[in-house]
Amino acid sequence: MIKSKKMAGRAILMAGPPGTGKTAIALAMSHELGNKVPFCPMVGSEVFSSEIKKTEVLMENFRRAIGLRIKESKEVYEGEVTELTPVETENPMGGYGKTVSHVIIGLKTAKGTKQLKLDPTIYESLQKEKVEVGDVIYIEANSGAVKRQGRSDTFAAEFDLEAEEYVPLPKGDVHKKKEVIQDVTLHDLDMANAKPQGGQDILSMVGQLIKSKKTEITDKLRKEINKVVNKYIDQGIAELVPGVLFIDEVHMLDLETFTYLHRALESAIAPIVIFATNRGRCLVRGTDDIISPHGIPLDLLDRLLIIRTTPYNQKDMEAIIKLRANTEGHVLDDEALVTLSEIGTRSTLRYVVQLLTPAALTAKTNGRTAISKQDILEVSTLFLDAKSSARILTENKDKFMR
Repeated sequence: MIKSKKMAGRAILMAGPPGTGKTAIALAMSHELGNKVPFCPMVGSEVFSSEIKKTEVLMENFRRAIGLRIKESKEVYEGEVTELTPVETENPMGGYGKTVSHVIIGLKTAKGTKQLKLDPTIYESLQKEKVEVGDVIYIEANSGAVKRQGRSDTFAAEFDLEAEEYVPLPKGDVHKKKEVIQDVTLHDLDMANAKPQGGQDILSMVGQLIKSKKTEITDKLRKEINKVVNKYIDQGIAELVPGVLFIDEVHMLDLETFTYLHRALESAIAPIVIFATNRGRCLVRGTDDIISPHGIPLDLLDRLLIIRTTPYNQKDMEAIIKLRANTEGHVLDDEALVTLSEIGTRSTLRYVVQLLTPAALTAKTNGRTAISKQDILEVSTLFLDAKSSARILTENKDKFMR
């Protein structure tokens, strides 16, 4: 639904007990969507700050989760560098040093070659990009910006273990029109257009020096940027890419932020919002007596698609533990795997995953490379999971201080 752009401005709630994979699903989604779709994760408690307003934090993250893909057609010179010669002249200021008056660069494509005489500022850009003969580059005709794309693949047979990226020789003419695609988020545009605040008096000058460049992004500025963005979209220059805003522990938000979320979801430019919570019926923060499912007001709950996550069964746990052991480089025998999954069904998956490292150390101390059932049983007597701990506290409540 997200990939087909049918989800913008909608919200999903993942609700389930702790350790049932809510955050894991969100992470998997971000990987699946790729780096072109913005994914902004945050925790409910992040909105409470003594420096920034709660709604400001939410809005900033909303804007981080909305991407803009800008397509520009640029005139470029592209090709493999065949010649790179800086031409020096006497320093006009006098003295012994010489200055670069211009640079002669030869570019070759599959169709032909061209020699260019360029400004000395472009020579500096070429040096910054570490361009050498044999590299494939493009130079923007208007701005003079230089981009090194990689080394020409005709040199690919030099060494086997090179960290170099090889690119094919460009097709077409050296001088051509090229479509350049830029991906930015709306928050990037806000930051680029915000003006640093502060007057001319000494105190505010010092304040500007001490403080990091945290600038005020006003609602007015955002509306202006939205107008420009909408104009670009209408002209076909830009395309809106609604990303994902993932808010974990959503029950930590209060009534004020829930009301703001309601408004933000209804705005024309909005991302897909995914909430996650492990609470059942609980008090809505910011109120005295309103008890609601998941601690979310009913009017907002009404807008959400709710996905229920359930605890894993023994077979699922076996598969997850096996994957985790492989990732951490532990070797488990079959009996140990079954024992761990049995302990997991009694306690939680998180607990048994944490047992892996101590069990591996126990096995190593006993001179074995693989973790056996005996190691698991030994380690499980040393540590307590939350349920066992609660049971012991209940049984021995007289022995503990109140």
